[in-house]
Amino acid sequence: MKITTLKITLLTLSFLMLLSSCRKEETQLIEPPEGETLVINSPIVNLMKQAISNDGSVDNIIDNANCFKVKLPATVFANTIEIEVNSEMDYETIEDVFDELDDDEDLIEIQFPITIIFEDYSQVSINNYAELSSFSNNCNGENIADDDIECVDFQYPVTTAIFNSNNEMIDTATFNNDEDFYRFIDEIEQYDIVTIDFPIAVSLTDGTITNVENLNELQTVINTYRDSCDEDDDYNFDDDDCNECTTNQLMTYLTSCQNWIVDRLRRDDSSNTEDYYDDYVFNFYADGTVISTFSIWTYEGTWTASGTANNIIVVIDIPTLPDCNNEWTLHEIEENPGETKIDFRLGEDQIRYVNDCT
Repeated sequence: MKITTLKITLLTLSFLMLLSSCRKEETQLIEPPEGETLVINSPIVNLMKQAISNDGSVDNIIDNANCFKVKLPATVFANTIEIEVNSEMDYETIEDVFDELDDDEDLIEIQFPITIIFEDYSQVSINNYAELSSFSNNCNGENIADDDIECVDFQYPVTTAIFNSNNEMIDTATFNNDEDFYRFIDEIEQYDIVTIDFPIAVSLTDGTITNVENLNELQTVINTYRDSCDEDDDYNFDDDDCNECTTNQLMTYLTSCQNWIVDRLRRDDSSNTEDYYDDYVFNFYADGTVISTFSIWTYEGTWTASGTANNIIVVIDIPTLPDCNNEWTLHEIEENPGETKIDFRLGEDQIRYVNDCT
């Protein structure tokens, strides 16, 4: 009986030693790769959270607040016209209503209750304008620097591996959007060991895709390009209508379509010149010339375009038609069924050409 008991004891000890040895080997196997571990409150983790936080400026046409946005769907009244806002594309519908007239006061009325979403994706229900103001008053004002980074975007999916040294559990998680990735990073605890499955890709506002191999490279890319774009943290809803515009696109429109007319002209805070050009026809040519005709008269000039996106400058110079001349900024190219509009502005001055060619 003693021998049997001794054998059982020895077998038990041997099993425990083997288990201990296996656990040590397992611990060594799951050692995280150097330079790929996320540590709470580290510079790279804070940068990542800034890059994937909720951008509250995208719906400033509704709430005039940069630090939160209204959860969709929501109903608003733009100049008394009811609009169901189901996606971010519907912000442009509101803008179209505002753009109908230039000499009116544009008003937005929100139908309460609504829910607002903060930079950390937390939410709160709002029942009236007083409650909304209590939160918007705490946001940074127009074009005042804030924490969110809008010039660098993560390309998904992104996969992570998780090892908790307290319970020695290992797991993986894959993320397909900013919100889920932010919540995951925000919930990392002190004893959690989290790694990212590199390489991953990030995109810049100019469309460039950059691949990064580790956290050090990611930190360098974010720091380098964090201020490389206009984050549009203002309440001017129509100053970013040419985010995708190019000079080649503009030239194609202007030169491929013939007989442009002026349907809106405002110079020196006056639109009195608009009717004067009702019967004028304008043709733009690839060699940089522009010719306008009115009845039996012909007016010749030049035009050039340079720059990118919302900073495309178009210089029109027709000596005998001074109201058309300026170093205009391309404000918008709007193509609708059966009609194309090209809008140039400079301060309060505006000239818009329209053509039925698409």
